[in-house]
Amino acid sequence: MPKAIQPFYTVHSRLSSLVLDCRGTAPAILYWGARLGEGTSPDMLALLATQQEAPACPPEQAPISLSPELGAGFQGNPGIQVHRQGLQWAVSAQVESVIQGHNNDLTVVSVCAGTQIRITHSIGLDIDSDMLVASTELCNLGDSNLWVEQCNAPSIPLPMDHNKILGFQGRWANEFQRHSVDRFMGSYVRENRSGRTSHDSFPGVIIHTEYCTENAGHAYGLHLGWSGNHRIRVEEQFVGLAYAQLGELFFPGELSLEPGESYRSPILYGASTERGLSALSGCFHRYIRSQLTDARMAGKSKSVHFNTWEAMYFDLSLQRLQALADCAAEVGTERFVLDDGWFKNRKSDRAGLGDWFVDQDIFPDGLGPLIDHVKARGMEFGLWIEPEMVNPDSDLYRDHPDWVLSAEPAPLILARNQLVLDLTRTEVQSYLFDCIDRLLSQYPIGYLKWDMNRVINQPGNAQGRAVTHYQTLALYDLLARIRKAHPLVEIESCSSGGGRADFGILTYTDRIWTSDSNDALDRLAIQKGFSMFFPAELMGAHVGPKDCHITGRSISMATRAGVAMFGDMGIEANLLDMDAEEKAELTAAVALHKQHRQLIHTGDLVRLDTQQFENSFGIVAADRQEALFSYALLASSPNTTTGRLHFRGLDANRLYTVNIIWPLQPSSSSASILDIINGSVISGDGLINAGLQLPIMQPETLLIFHLQQS
Repeated sequence: MPKAIQPFYTVHSRLSSLVLDCRGTAPAILYWGARLGEGTSPDMLALLATQQEAPACPPEQAPISLSPELGAGFQGNPGIQVHRQGLQWAVSAQVESVIQGHNNDLTVVSVCAGTQIRITHSIGLDIDSDMLVASTELCNLGDSNLWVEQCNAPSIPLPMDHNKILGFQGRWANEFQRHSVDRFMGSYVRENRSGRTSHDSFPGVIIHTEYCTENAGHAYGLHLGWSGNHRIRVEEQFVGLAYAQLGELFFPGELSLEPGESYRSPILYGASTERGLSALSGCFHRYIRSQLTDARMAGKSKSVHFNTWEAMYFDLSLQRLQALADCAAEVGTERFVLDDGWFKNRKSDRAGLGDWFVDQDIFPDGLGPLIDHVKARGMEFGLWIEPEMVNPDSDLYRDHPDWVLSAEPAPLILARNQLVLDLTRTEVQSYLFDCIDRLLSQYPIGYLKWDMNRVINQPGNAQGRAVTHYQTLALYDLLARIRKAHPLVEIESCSSGGGRADFGILTYTDRIWTSDSNDALDRLAIQKGFSMFFPAELMGAHVGPKDCHITGRSISMATRAGVAMFGDMGIEANLLDMDAEEKAELTAAVALHKQHRQLIHTGDLVRLDTQQFENSFGIVAADRQEALFSYALLASSPNTTTGRLHFRGLDANRLYTVNIIWPLQPSSSSASILDIINGSVISGDGLINAGLQLPIMQPETLLIFHLQQS
């Protein structure tokens, strides 16, 4: 006999609580926020939430349930939209069961007799990271096809004082740019139709109070773990209620469920904190480290990369590659990654893509001699691939022109001289797996840089149906198959930079290429936005050429290396042309990164509130015994005297020895803190609250401080 449904269900994590209200026909979140004490009952919360209806409003307002219902008269955006040839559209479900699991989660099953669907909501809190994890599953109980236009992850009600929306926008080489707007009556909507996570519409949003800062104030952070199309909505209704919805975006007719068939929404990841935006990021970082990082990576140091792209582009030769490998080993590189241009017919980006066979003109004996040379220098070998795309000028396309996605009768659209392979076709999946499996079986390749250099803007299969949803699932299947066959190979998610960065792809990959721009100043803003959701060890960060190939800006080695040092560090510059002084400075930077790599890749991020011409953050060890802090001056200060650096996140009751560890020879225009700080022992209280008076610095320079408990 099924258990009687209780009016309320409560789950707790270390610092958070969630209360689910099941008194009505549709389940709704009554409370999600700071952990409640034992003396606070759900009945008290329900009493506090008693709402008076304004004159001329509906006598009974439809609730912001986990999936707000059209059949219940909800006048905002419904959580689920379905129909059967235009009929049976008014969802109005009844809760049938609620199961509280042992993993601090709730499973709520509801059935709508009118539309003949079953809705299963899964929602819970991760105990250690305080991460909310939620999804919606829809099952067709009828005897005809069910057309699904929308099935969002569970809706999140928002307090009225959370009136600021922090979203993310950008473009190629300028990803993860933060933008802030005031919440307004109506809908804030960000949509992505690129077929990948996208540069311009990252699937995450933060809603916070007016005076929330990096280190204080309440905020909710939400992220959709999905690598395809998505929609984000934050809506304020005229009745004074507000909510957030995140879900997959479908093209017309894309999703139809046959009788008995189910669809599960992408997982919604959420965090709530009253301790500011840095603490919010900490929830996401802890969850990734404990739940999404593959076990084979646990305790493994991230290797310092050398990537050949901006050193050589398509001008490859075995002799030059071996010479580069020698230089890379000399500066401390641990992994040598051969980028584009190594395969058949690939003399530019106009041809060869899809023909995954080693170019015999460049490598007459295959990749073996290069790999042997790399490994003899103590480095691991990695390889660039772009399996999802094909050039029209390729043997693959000439043999199989029907293997690409299209939007017939419209002509095919080329982007970056590429078309998109239809991964939903079994024969395409088999071909790509066989090619990659052959390479990984033939050669000792420890790393794949998996690229995707164009959007999917004609996502139709051979039958003319939109298949972005299935294309994304097929990508996951291909990656899972490769990982199963070659479990020790690390895979990087690259998509013209940060075009596919999300928690969904992290199930199958181990690193994210943050941006194609290696401009250190641009990178500071890009990496700041990236850090809102992702920890440093996932952030591909390379030391690029002195004269950036994308922006043309000339930046010192001290600044370039100082910025790259706080991620998964790499080098992407022509070492053969680098002078001895610059190479020595790079060698020192790599050594410094290795020295502090464990802290950088496991510590707690603390971003500092700064002015527009500054960038500052810290990485603090979990035990608070050690920390690194970076301060960068981006442009000239409007003041002759600089501000103070407050070392947030330290233990106020401990003493710390403070040293400036980068650059090697810091300088300022006059006598300053630079002359006296090294080796000083200062209380955490003083470092946090009084702060360190910064020296007068030149624009486009930075300082890195190391603090060690005395």
